[in-house]
Amino acid sequence: MNICQVRALTCLQRQSKMAARVGPLMIGETVSHYRIREKLGGGGMGVVYKAEDTKLHRFVALKFLPEALAKDRQALERFHREAQAASALDHPNICTIYEIGEHEGQPFIAMQFLEGQTLGHRIVEAGSSRRLPAQPGHPQGVPLQIDALLELAIQIADGLDAAHQKGIIHRDIKPANIFVTSRGQAKILDFGLAKLTGDAGVLHAVGPGPAPARLPQGARKELSPHDTPTLSIDLECLTIPGTAVGTVAYMSPEQARGEDLDTRTDLFSFGGVLYNMATGRQAFAGSTTAMIFTQILRDSPEPPRKLRPEIPHKLEEIILKALDKDRTLRYQTASDLRADLSRLRRDTGSAGVATAQTLEAEPSPRRRTKLVAATGLSALLALLVAAYALNLGGVRKRQPATPPSPTLHSLAVLPLQNLSGDPQQEYFAEGMTEELITDLAKISALRVISRTSAMQYKGSKKSLPEIARELKVDAVVEGSVTRGGNRVRITAQLIDALTDRHLWAESYERDLKDVLGLQSEVARGIAREIGIKLTPQEQHRLEAARPVNPEAHDACVRGNFHVNKGTKQDQEKAIDYFNQALEKDHTYAPAYAGLAMAFNSLGSNYVPPGEVIPKARSAALKALELDDSLAEPHAALGTILLVFDLDWSGAEREFKRAIELNPSSAAGHEGYAAYYAALGRRQDAVREMRRTQELDPLSVGSGLTDRAVTPYMAREDEMAIEQCRRDLDISPSYGFAHSVLGMVALDRGQRDLALAEARKGVELDPSTPQLEILGSIEAAIGMRAEALGVIETLKKRSSEEYVCRYELGVIYAALDQKDAAFEWLHKAYDERDVCMMWLQVDPRLESLHSDPRFRDLARRAGFPTSPM
Repeated sequence: MNICQVRALTCLQRQSKMAARVGPLMIGETVSHYRIREKLGGGGMGVVYKAEDTKLHRFVALKFLPEALAKDRQALERFHREAQAASALDHPNICTIYEIGEHEGQPFIAMQFLEGQTLGHRIVEAGSSRRLPAQPGHPQGVPLQIDALLELAIQIADGLDAAHQKGIIHRDIKPANIFVTSRGQAKILDFGLAKLTGDAGVLHAVGPGPAPARLPQGARKELSPHDTPTLSIDLECLTIPGTAVGTVAYMSPEQARGEDLDTRTDLFSFGGVLYNMATGRQAFAGSTTAMIFTQILRDSPEPPRKLRPEIPHKLEEIILKALDKDRTLRYQTASDLRADLSRLRRDTGSAGVATAQTLEAEPSPRRRTKLVAATGLSALLALLVAAYALNLGGVRKRQPATPPSPTLHSLAVLPLQNLSGDPQQEYFAEGMTEELITDLAKISALRVISRTSAMQYKGSKKSLPEIARELKVDAVVEGSVTRGGNRVRITAQLIDALTDRHLWAESYERDLKDVLGLQSEVARGIAREIGIKLTPQEQHRLEAARPVNPEAHDACVRGNFHVNKGTKQDQEKAIDYFNQALEKDHTYAPAYAGLAMAFNSLGSNYVPPGEVIPKARSAALKALELDDSLAEPHAALGTILLVFDLDWSGAEREFKRAIELNPSSAAGHEGYAAYYAALGRRQDAVREMRRTQELDPLSVGSGLTDRAVTPYMAREDEMAIEQCRRDLDISPSYGFAHSVLGMVALDRGQRDLALAEARKGVELDPSTPQLEILGSIEAAIGMRAEALGVIETLKKRSSEEYVCRYELGVIYAALDQKDAAFEWLHKAYDERDVCMMWLQVDPRLESLHSDPRFRDLARRAGFPTSPM
C-alpha cells in the first residue's frame, strides 16, 4: 500500500475504535428528558440519535461526545461554559443548539433536528436533464435554477453576517455544511472548525503569528492563544483524497497558506459554494490535495458563464469578486455580498418563486435522507471555540429574504419556541407570543388570529400551509424567544402560507425593561414588510411602549399564563401573580387588566358574580385610568356592563372602543355579538359572531358570552350548531356543546334528540350549567319528576357553589309554574345573575311574554325596547 492508503486505513481504524467507545445503541432509552427514537449516524466523533423531547414534544438531534473529549477536564469546563454562549447565536439560517447535558458520565449536546438534505447532496443529486458536460478533474453535479440559487444564497449570506457580527468565523463553509430543509430554508451547520496552520499538519483552535495591523470594517481579530485553550486533532482524516477533500476545495488562499484569518476567509469559501451552485462544479478541484492547493493559490476558476451561458452577468461578477485571491479586493463583509445578491434578485424578478418549488430535483420521500446538524467534527469544536466573542448587546437587523408581498391581509403568530434552555421559561415564551399577537392586532388592515387559537398549534407536527388553511390566513409568523439574565431576544420569521416561502426574518434583542418596545418593534417590522400602511393612531400606539419593571412584567406574564388555563385554581393563581406585579409597580396597567379578566372568569363560572364582578370592574377602571389605550380592559369592562349592570349604552361604548384599539380583539367582537343578540339585532349579531369565528376559530368555551349560546339566543340555529360541532371537533369532551345542541333540537321539535344531547352533556361534564339545561329540557318535554329532581339538586348545590337563579326560573317556566319562575327571575336580577341579559330573547321564556310581570321585569332590568 502507498502512504496515502496506509494513512487512510489508520484513520478508519481510529474512527472505528472511538465509535466503539461511545457506547451501545440506545434506542428506546430515555436520556434526561429525551427519548431516543433511532440512530442517525456515527463515527469517530460520536453517535447521533434522533430523540423526542418529552417536555416540549419536539424532535432533536442528540449527539454523544467521544470518550477522549469526555475525559479532558479543561476541555469539558470550557465546553460547559461556552455551550451556553453558543446557543445565543439564534438565527433562522443557523442550526440551533438547545442544550448540553450528561448521561452516565457521557456528555451530549442537543441540537435542532432538521429534515431535508445538505446543499452538497442537492448539487450532486442525479437524474436531472440540466447536468452539464463532464470536465476532467471536476466533480460533476446539478446546478440550481437561478431563482433558487439567489433565494438560498441570500439566506446563507445573512446567516454568515449574523455570525460575523458576533465575532465568529466559520472556517469551513462548503455545500456539505449548508442544509436545505424540506421547506426550502437554508441552515448553516458546523460553526467553529479550527483553522489550518502552516506546516504542522494539525488543526488548531488558534493559529500562531501576528494579527494583521488593520482589519477591514466588519472583520474580527483572531483569538490569541491566551484567549482560549488549544485543541489539536489529526488533519489526516480531513485531507486524504476520497475522505473529505471538499474541505480543502473551499479553503481561501490565506487559509491554505496558514495565515491569520478574518471574516473574509468565509466569503471566499462562500464564493466557491456559489460557483458550485451555479455550475454544478467545484471552482477548484483535482485528484490530489496538492493539485487543489495549487489551484486555490495560483489559478483562476473557469468563468461560470462559459460553463453555463444563462447565468446573469451580475451573478458571475458577484461570484468572481467573492473568489478574488487578494482578500483586500474581494467582498469585505457578508452584508455587502448579501446586498448585491438581493439587488440581483430584485432586478431579475425572481423573488416571487418559492424555494421549495424551484429546487427541481427534490428527492422523493423514499429517498429523502434525514440529515441533521449534529454531524462532523466541527459541530463539536463549535462549542469550544466559536462562541468566544458572543455578546448580548444591540439589535441586529436582517436583510429581508424576499421582497414584501402586497396581498397579505391576515396572519397567525404561532407559539414562539422557548430557546432559553429552561423548560420553566415556557410561560415567558407564551407571554411573548401573546404580546406580539396583541401588538399586531392593533393594526386595522390586518386580521390577526387570537392567542387562544394560535396556541392550539404548540408542538404541532402539521405543516405551515396546513395550519394556514385551517386558520384561513395569508401568512404565518413563527420564531423563538431566548431569555438570558436581563436580556431577551426574539427571532421572528414571516412565511407565505400558500407557498410556504420565507418572506422575511429579523432578530431583535433588548434589556427586559424594554421588552414592550421590543414587541412593538417586531410588529412594526412585520407590518412594514407586508406593505400595510399604519394609521397615525396605530403608529403612535405601537411606538408608545414605555419601559417596564422587569419583575412586574414577569409576574404579569405568569398571571396571564394561568388566566388562559381557565380553571378556578388557575384564576386564583393568576390573581396572586397580578397582585405581585402591582407590588413591584402599582402603576402597571396590564396587571390591573389581568385582574379584571381573572375576576370576570371566576364570576362567570365558579363563584357568585356579586362577590367578584365589583372587583373586576374596579381593576378594569384602574387599568384604563393608567392607560386608556389598552383594548383588554375596555373589553372586560364592556362585558361587566353588559352581563352584570345591563348598562346597554355603556357596554356598547366599551366594546366599540376595544375594537377601535384592537380590531382583531376576539373578546371585543364576541362581547359585541352578545350585546346585539340580547337586543334582538340579529343581523348585527351575526356579523360580529362571524368576525369572532374568523379571529378565534379554535377557541372552546368563552365564559360570560359563550359563542355557542349567542347564536342560539339570536335564533340562528345553524350557526349555533356549527359552533357546537366545531367545539366538539376541537374538544370531544366539551359537554356544554352537547347541552346547547339539546336546546337547539328542542326548539326544532326534536324532543328525543334534545334529551339525548342534554344527557350527553351531563355525562361528559356533570357540573351545574349542563345540569341546568338538562332540567329545562326535561321540564319542556313533560318529564316533571325528573325536572323537579334537578331543581332540588341545584338548590342543594347552591350552598357550595354558584347556581344560576335565572336557569331555575327557566326550568319553572317550562313546568308552567309561573309564580315560581318569576320569583327566581327576580332573584336573578337582584343578584346580578350573568344570564339576565338574555331575558327578552331566550326562546325558553316565550311562555312568559304575555304576562304583565314579564314586561315589568324587562323595564326594571333596563331593556331599551322589546325586540319581539
